[in-house]
This record gives sequence, structure tokens and C-alpha cells, in this order.
Amino acid sequence: MTVRPRSGPGRGWLLRLVIAFAFAQGAVSMARPAVSYRALALGADETAVGVIAGVYALLPLFVAVPLGRRTDHGRCAPLLPLGVLLISGGCALSGLVSSLPAMAAWSGVTGLGHLCFVIGAQSIVARQSAPHEQDRNFGHFTIGASLGQLIGPIAAGALISGQGGALGRTSALALLVSAGVCAVALTSLWRIEHRRTTGTRPRADGKVPVRTILGAQGVPAGILISMAVLSATDILTAYLPVVGEHRSIAPATVGLLLSLRAAATIACRLVMTPLLRLLGRRALLTTSCLLAGLLCAGVALPVSVPVLAVMLAVLGFCLGVGQPLSMTTVVRAAPDGARSTALALRLTGNRLGQVAAPAAAGLIAGAVGVAAPFVLLGVGLVGAAGLGLRGEGRTEPERATEAAVSDPSNRRSAPGGCPRDRRAARSPRSGG
Repeated sequence: MTVRPRSGPGRGWLLRLVIAFAFAQGAVSMARPAVSYRALALGADETAVGVIAGVYALLPLFVAVPLGRRTDHGRCAPLLPLGVLLISGGCALSGLVSSLPAMAAWSGVTGLGHLCFVIGAQSIVARQSAPHEQDRNFGHFTIGASLGQLIGPIAAGALISGQGGALGRTSALALLVSAGVCAVALTSLWRIEHRRTTGTRPRADGKVPVRTILGAQGVPAGILISMAVLSATDILTAYLPVVGEHRSIAPATVGLLLSLRAAATIACRLVMTPLLRLLGRRALLTTSCLLAGLLCAGVALPVSVPVLAVMLAVLGFCLGVGQPLSMTTVVRAAPDGARSTALALRLTGNRLGQVAAPAAAGLIAGAVGVAAPFVLLGVGLVGAAGLGLRGEGRTEPERATEAAVSDPSNRRSAPGGCPRDRRAARSPRSGG
């Protein structure tokens, strides 16, 4: 059977989206450690750094679902330039202000911009990808984030140097440069969303209750796994500079370590399709979360920089699995007409983790030590491994059914699928 993608000829829209996401995420990845260093230069302690990192996610926490509702019944593309403008403004003003409360506020604006961009971009990928393309396209989409996470910390580490007043000036410079990097994303935001997909959206009066979305099998597991994985990535970005200061690791070296983690994540997503064929979704998700939990807890050990680099490389590879697979899980489990809202609920969970995890990390670091939050994250990732074992039971049969009956007139077929359908779903042609 010939499977016809819904997105029309070519995948240039996905390439442009990946490029724009790489610049936007690169700016955020530059800004996050720069904000931590600037806060330290302004006299912040570990607890204050955690609070500022948490505010980044606080404002988005309240607007994710309304944005998802709007996107379900309208266009996605307008959210992308809006997100770029908010990220650029938040980064620039974080570098210009000289008080910790003002830095926290503009950090929140940066987080709001990132949320707008991600909701719009993820919704476009969900709409314009045929069912058998979703794992591949979401994996390629998240490569943009990983590219930004690879380049951003290196650039931040190269710009940030010195102690005391010099550290304050160089971290401010890094924030201003990150604002300019994000603005470059605007050059790729053309012909991203196809008219055909925007004209076939569900009726505006068919609003699916949030309780129904959260009750769909697979949605809670996808949200919680994504929350655990992103919290680990976020704490690594925000707190590795603090660990570096305590262990006398230079900012440039910390930037290289963070970028090494991101490079390993890119490598993981480039081989996502063969890994899925080899291990299956459930085993891949569970194993990666379990290994990531053990390695994240291992960061708390006083190891040498080369050993830490190896640990972060393997950790980055393991963390590369959770985000794209949780996106596909949520999209497939969500009711019709509520996919963008389901993705927004997933992002709400992410932001809730980004609020709670840095705040908890700050309190734990202030009371126990700067390495202790990584132990907490390790426990969370081990819990996510259990969720992957329990919450992914329907995903493989659903994938087989969707790939085998990709004709829209047959999408309501009963779940499951015969062995021949499963083989077709895993074939190179249908798996991407």
C-alpha cells in the first residue's frame, strides 16, 4: 500500500522549522547559563539562582492551555514570530537590568516567548505529518533544539569570563548576543504552515474538556515522562555552572560540557528510527530513562572533568529519547480536535517541572550542597522509567494500525492490527 503524507510535496517546511528552532533554542541555551552567572555576579546565592530559573517557567504555566485551545481552532504560524520577539526582548533586557527581581521578571518573558514558539511549532509538525511520519518528524524537529543546546552553551562559555565585576559585564554581553541570535530565526519563518492544513481544522465549538484529554490512555504518561526529562535537562543547564564554580571548573569548560551533552542528544535523534525498530518504543523509553536517572545522580559525585564529560555524553544520548517519543505519544492518544491542547498540556507539565525542579533544587542546594539536586533528578528519571514501562502499552499497536490504514476513511478501524500490519508499520518505507 502506498502511504501518502498529508503535508504535500517536499519537506522544506520542516527544514525551515528546524533551522528557526535551532536559532531560537540556541538563544535560550545561551541565556540560561548567562542568567545564572549574571545572578551570581550580582550577589545571588544558590537558592536565588534556583528561584530565577523557576520564574522562567512560571508565566508560561498559566497560558499554555489557552494558547493550545487557540491553536487547535486556528493557525499555528503566528505564534512563531511572536515567540522570537519575546525571547529576544527578554534576553536583551535580562542583560541590561541590574537587580535580581528584574532579572527574574525578564527571564519569565523569555520563557513565555519560548512557549509560544514551541506550541506553534509542535502543532505544525503534528498537523502536517502523516501518522507513520510522526516519530521521524518529531525526532528531526527536536534536532533543532539540540543544535541550539549544542551551540548556545559554547557561545556563552566563550563570552563569559572573569570574576566579580568582569563576570557581570561578560554575562550581560552574552545575554545581548543571545537576543540577536534569536532574531535570526525570523529569516526562516516563511511558508511553514500549509493552507490546506489550516483549512481543515476542527470546528471551534468542538472544545474537548481538559479532563477528557488527561483521561486518554497515554497522555498522562507522556506528560510525566516529558516533565522528568526536561527537568533534568533544565537543571543541568542552570546548575552545572554552579557546580563548576564550586569545583573550580572554568565557564568555557562548563559550556563545552553542556554542548557535549547536546551533541550526544543530536546523535540519539539521528538514529531514533533504527533504535525503535531494534528495541521497540516501550523498551527504548524505559531503558533510556533508567540509565539517565543513574547517570544524573552520578553527576553529584566529585569526579574528574574527563569522567564528567563521558557521563554527560551518555546522559545526553539517553535524554534524547524522551522528548520526541512523548510528543508522538501525546498526539496519538489525544482526542480528535484537541491535539494542540494536549501538546500544550504536555508543555504545561514541562513548565510545572521547570518551576518546581529549580526551586526544589535551590532549596536542596542551599541546605545540603550544590550536587544534591542531581540526585533528586536521578530519582525522578528512574520513576519516569517505570511510567514508560506502564504507560506505553497501546503505542505499538496504534502505530501499526495507523500506518496500515493511513487512508482517512479507515482511521476509525479497531485498535490492534494483524502481524502483517505490524511488519508494514516497521518497514523502512513506513518508518521513515
